[in-house]
Amino acid sequence: MKLSEWFARIKVPHVFTLLVGVIAFVSLLSWVVPSGEFAREEVKVGVMTKNVVVPGSFAVLEKFYTAGGALLTPGEVPEGAAAPVSLQGFLSAIPRGLTDSGDIIFFIFIMGGVFGILQRTGTVTATLGRLTDLFADRAALLVILLCVAMGIGGSTLGMGEEFIPLVPMFLILSRKLGYDRLFGLSVIILGGGIGFAAATTNPFTVNIAQNIAELPLNSGWELRVVFFVFAMTVTLIHILRYGARVKKDPSASLLSDLPDEEVDAETFGEVPDFTGTHAAILALCTAVFVGIMVAVQQRGWWLDDMAGGFFLMGILAAVVGRLSPRVATEAFADGMKEMVIAALVVGFARGIVVVMMDAQILDTVIHGAASLLDGASPHVGVQGMLAFQTSLNLFIPSGSGQAAVTMPLMAPLADLLGITRQTAVFAYQCGDGFSNMVIPTSGTLMAMLLMAKVPYDRWLRFAMPLVVQLLLLSGVFLAGAVAFGYS
Repeated sequence: MKLSEWFARIKVPHVFTLLVGVIAFVSLLSWVVPSGEFAREEVKVGVMTKNVVVPGSFAVLEKFYTAGGALLTPGEVPEGAAAPVSLQGFLSAIPRGLTDSGDIIFFIFIMGGVFGILQRTGTVTATLGRLTDLFADRAALLVILLCVAMGIGGSTLGMGEEFIPLVPMFLILSRKLGYDRLFGLSVIILGGGIGFAAATTNPFTVNIAQNIAELPLNSGWELRVVFFVFAMTVTLIHILRYGARVKKDPSASLLSDLPDEEVDAETFGEVPDFTGTHAAILALCTAVFVGIMVAVQQRGWWLDDMAGGFFLMGILAAVVGRLSPRVATEAFADGMKEMVIAALVVGFARGIVVVMMDAQILDTVIHGAASLLDGASPHVGVQGMLAFQTSLNLFIPSGSGQAAVTMPLMAPLADLLGITRQTAVFAYQCGDGFSNMVIPTSGTLMAMLLMAKVPYDRWLRFAMPLVVQLLLLSGVFLAGAVAFGYS
């Protein structure tokens, strides 16, 4: 049976149902999985400060059970103990997850509002119309250019959430070129995702991991560039082969059996001619975007500051596009409305981490997995590191968060196994990055799927075979890194 046929049998519930089920399962696990914790210390990486674990500091915590602990969270837990997650803790996990994810949720809202303004000026449809005319007979070339461009953004600048508001544009473009919604969505998710995983200078993954592993920042970039080229090539072949099948036979689409309103893109009216006003808006938006990315690197901007920069982009677009304050405000509000479900799913996904932190079982999982690698041969150990980082990403879907938690353990473990620390960093970035493209706890992924109205099970059928190929490719490169002493 082919891998794609196996995934075709998987029936996945609505994303909210799925995430609530995972939160409930982890809550139940908190009653049987031992609690424990590592000591942590602050480490400054450039302009960012991260809390990293102290190797060898893991301590088991006593489970604090009470008579009503299954229903209500104990008011006070003794020092050195941890209480399992109660019904109250389970029910409050999602609201607290929404609170903890407030920065990215409001970032998504702002981005949606700005896209609404750009759409109202006609810039989006005019630009896409122009691209369609230019690449009408060279759609594959356009896909390659877009994937590589986003891949470079993810690889060098760590772009990820920034691609969310582009989803509607890619859906429209995909429709105009004769493909389905899944194809358009794959270009943006996989293009940026490959760059983030096969990172060269990503400040949120490679730089943090190298700093913790006491390596020169951006060292070893040569192998990572070669790996990026290989990973992008494999991905482009996967995307283009699917697109060719759909264009030749629309019934080959993985979305062909869905109702028309779930598959067909929204109607955006007639496509206006691309004018000087549209060119000016694009130029201004590009300049602001570049400025935001520079500020992220040089001044430590994060989501709040970035959202402010994008808000400026919306204001400039409204002024240049000659929108009245009332029209611009309405467009901004309409754009935010389109992002409601996409934003909420981020908070739901965060609820999983909330319950693991409440019961203090996350560090136990990390400690147990790291202990399994102790004493392994270099080649077995490095593949174990890849598997460990890939599995852990289900619970810590943050690249910088996973680096802060695991690299203090993986770096000294690499020394014991006879693996260079550079190779350990490479294993981390592959394990963290590629699984982001399929795990349901990735808020960015689930938000994009909801915006495109692509069911999670259909995305799994499309993307999982590719992720398996990319992980196998990672294993080959890691074996080579061990053999040749990558440093």
